[in-house]
Amino acid sequence: MINRLLGMIYILMKQGTVTAAELAERFEVSARTIYRDMDTLSAAGIPIYAKKGKNGGICLTEQFVLDKMLITQEEQQEILSGLISLRETRAEGEEHILQKLGAFFKTDPIDWLAIDLSDWSGSREQLYEDIRTAILGRRLIRFDYYGKQGEMSRRTVEPVKLLFKEYTWYLKAFCRERNAWRVFKLFRMKRFEMLDETFVPRQESDQETKDSPVPLTVIDIWIDKKEAYRIYDRFGEEEIEVLPDGNFMVHMHAEVDDWVYGVILGFGPSARVLAPEPVRQEVRRRILDMARQYENSEGRI
Repeated sequence: MINRLLGMIYILMKQGTVTAAELAERFEVSARTIYRDMDTLSAAGIPIYAKKGKNGGICLTEQFVLDKMLITQEEQQEILSGLISLRETRAEGEEHILQKLGAFFKTDPIDWLAIDLSDWSGSREQLYEDIRTAILGRRLIRFDYYGKQGEMSRRTVEPVKLLFKEYTWYLKAFCRERNAWRVFKLFRMKRFEMLDETFVPRQESDQETKDSPVPLTVIDIWIDKKEAYRIYDRFGEEEIEVLPDGNFMVHMHAEVDDWVYGVILGFGPSARVLAPEPVRQEVRRRILDMARQYENSEGRI
């Protein structure tokens, strides 16, 4: 929509008066949509109006000049930078808008942000692209999903938003199998399909619109001081307590899942979980299982 609105302003500034039918054909929408766009632009303070008669059509007031609006140089740069960040999410058409506004504002945008939605191998890049397409096109998606205990279920969902929380991407969607809003961890989604069927966006209650994807558990972990560089790489400053002897007590806020156990075990003998007890016991069980794996494979390659 932003592409069409800014495109309309550009065309009207360049050509003067243009009929609704011409604009509708240019943007491949109905004339009714063009008139709704006029209302949107007018509400935003753009002096746009319709003239009746033989040479009538939609136009801007003669005094209107985009770069003379009440937009400071700093605000112009904010607009351009915002479009750059939108471009980094692979939104369509923003490069064209960026060029137009850059020419209007007579300034070059600062390319300050780079976002790569894929993993290091690049193997998941298509998944993010497909999810974006499904969200924008209001299309259903289907996938196999692995729960916390490793159980797998087939889900059909109405996707609405990608979330990035604590090193991990999530998808917020309405799950038709559960008949409720759910947040899915992307790494647990397998055999993804985008369906042709579309959906009408649902209304959410205030409780459902909260973006916190899962309830978090506080895990107290003692970590040896020799791991200091890794501690500050992995945890927030507010989670780290420096003990009198120089060692650390980390109060990790996280969803308890395989990823969390991987983080803890990654510190090897330099870390020890103190609480809660179920997490402590699960870490101990996994360490014993690992030891048995090596004992059972003695003498084998």
